[in-house]
Formats: sequence, C-alpha cells, structure tokens
Amino acid sequence: MSGGEKEQGIGILQGAVREVGAVAISAPQERAQEGRDRVIAEEPLTIEIKEIGSYTLMHTPVDATALALGFAFTEGLIFSLQDVRLLSHCLDNPGIIRLELRNPASRGSERNLPIVSACGICGRRGTRDSLLSSLSKVGHSFRISISTLRAAMKRMRSRQRLFSQTGGTHAAAIFNLDGEMLAFGEDIARHNALDKAIGRCLLEERPPVGCGVTLSGRVSFELVAKSARAGIELISAVSAPSSLAIEAAERSGVTLCAFVRGDRATVYSHPERLRSEG
Repeated sequence: MSGGEKEQGIGILQGAVREVGAVAISAPQERAQEGRDRVIAEEPLTIEIKEIGSYTLMHTPVDATALALGFAFTEGLIFSLQDVRLLSHCLDNPGIIRLELRNPASRGSERNLPIVSACGICGRRGTRDSLLSSLSKVGHSFRISISTLRAAMKRMRSRQRLFSQTGGTHAAAIFNLDGEMLAFGEDIARHNALDKAIGRCLLEERPPVGCGVTLSGRVSFELVAKSARAGIELISAVSAPSSLAIEAAERSGVTLCAFVRGDRATVYSHPERLRSEG
C-alpha cells in the first residue's frame, strides 16, 4: 500500500468509525468484560438540488460528493457530470451538499420522502407494474469468465476497510471486462454504496456503461434498477436476490448472479454473459 493510500485509509476511519463503550460477553462461562468497540457512523446527508428538491439520506460520512452525484444520476436527475453546473458543500453544515443543474426544468425525481439507510424504494411513487415498466434496458457487450468474476469479487472484499473495522457496512465495486476495479463505494446502506461507486465513475468521467458490479449483500429491486440506469450489464452479489430483483434483471437485460462465494454462484437471469473457462 502506498503512502497516499495509508493516509486516505486513516482519514476514512477517523470520519466513518466511532468508538463506543460496550460489554463483551463470552460463552460458555458467560463472562462480561467492559471495554470499547468500533461501530460504523450513521449520519444524515441532505442533497439540495436547486429548483428540483431536497433529499435527506442516512449515510456513512465518507465519499459524500460521490454519493450525491450517484444518487442524482440513479434518480434520473442527471445523465453525466456535464449536467451539473455547480456542486458545493455547505460551509456552515458539512451534512449538506448543494447541486445546481444546467437544465433543471426537464428533470424531476419520483422520491417524495427522506430516505433512511435501510430504504430501497422508500418514498417512490408508482405501482409494481409501473416500476418494472420504467426500467432502463442495458446493452449486450459484456462477456466474462467465471474466474474473472471471482477475482472481481475478491478485489472488492480486499477494499472493505470499514467492514473490517466494524462489520457494519456494505460495498459495491464496478469492474470492467478484465475484472479491473474502476470504482468502489462503502456505506452502511447497500444502495448508498452502489450510488457512491457510480458517482465515483462520474467524477472520474469513466462511464460504467458495459461494466459489471460486485455487491456485498442481498440484491433488491432498487439495486437492479440503479445498475440498469447506469448501463451495468452484470450484477455479482454475495447474498440472495429478491423475486422482484430477478424479474427486474430479466426485463432490463441484466445478468444477475447471487451467492457468489468461493467456487459457487447461482445465475438467475441472462446467463449468456458468463463464458466457460475452456
């Protein structure tokens, strides 16, 4: 690890990890020992978008700029960094980020509620059928081997520094055809982690179109919808998908792989993107 990476890691831990008092109980003796424990920070972030609205997310206070941009993108408020005229942090309150868009009159989000860390489609207006019919369709340029898929998952896990400290975060990593990691996000909320990774791609002007994403947890409808919106063709997750996530992946053309652990994986939609090792 380079010196720059060490400094970045220390900064992340200082802002995102808190020490609290705790009592550890061990079995079978049931001994109780007072001490300190590290927990993940959870704080509100308000994204104020001029002439559009204000959205409050519960998040882990790291990579807030990437989160704000990723959220604006996956909500359909922007298509690229060029759609943002101004982005600034509030000097009086670090928990507020302000965006001004170049053409706000043509944009609007379907959200109408504050969004907490456990939310998926909380506050989104519409029926189940309307949510499915509004999904973006992805391309068909992504093909990857099972070994490359496993390597991409391994790279994501190696970057989960906050999880290693607290056990309380989710992660998302966007990767290319070679399994190279293009962007990474970590947060207390699964959808925030994905928005952070997408936002990082926007900041670095590396579109995630035609890429894959690894996820550290279960797959909900919201995560498939965000991935499809970004043009991501393959989702690789450690845990289980929901029935609506599978239906959404099928409709949007996304390959959905779950239970990607060790030598196993279960593919629920569009398996043609996974090529054999031979």
